[in-house]
Amino acid sequence: MTTGGFQPGGSESGGSDEPCDLVTVPARQGLEAVDILRLRDGVGPVLHDGDCDTLGFLVPPGTAAGWDMPGSACTQTYGCGVRPAGEPPVSGTGWLVPPEGAYTPATEPAELRAALREAARTIEAVDRCG
Repeated sequence: MTTGGFQPGGSESGGSDEPCDLVTVPARQGLEAVDILRLRDGVGPVLHDGDCDTLGFLVPPGTAAGWDMPGSACTQTYGCGVRPAGEPPVSGTGWLVPPEGAYTPATEPAELRAALREAARTIEAVDRCG
C-alpha cells in the first residue's frame, strides 16, 4: 500500500489539522483487530488495499518514529489537504472503516498494539484447532 498522505475527516467541518501516520498489517490480523477495536470504541479510519491483502490504520502523527510491532509497518505520511468525504486518500485503496464511521479521527497506538497482539493470539489459536 503506497501512502500519499491524509488528513482524516471525522468532523463535519472536514478534517484534522495534522496528517496521520499509517500502520499497515496483513488483512487477516487487521480484520480481527478492527473487530476488537470496534468492541472497545477505539477504531479510527481503516483502509484496505485493492487486493484486500493489507489493511492500513490511521494513527496520530509521530507514531512511525516509535513503532516496533513485528509483522506490521508504520509509515510517516505527509498531509496534502482534506479529501472529499468518502474518497480514500491513497490510490488503489478503499475504506473498510471510513472517517465518518470511525469512533476517533485516528486509532491510538497503544490500543492498536493491544488489539494486534490479541488478534495474533486469536489467529494462532484458530490455526491450532483447524
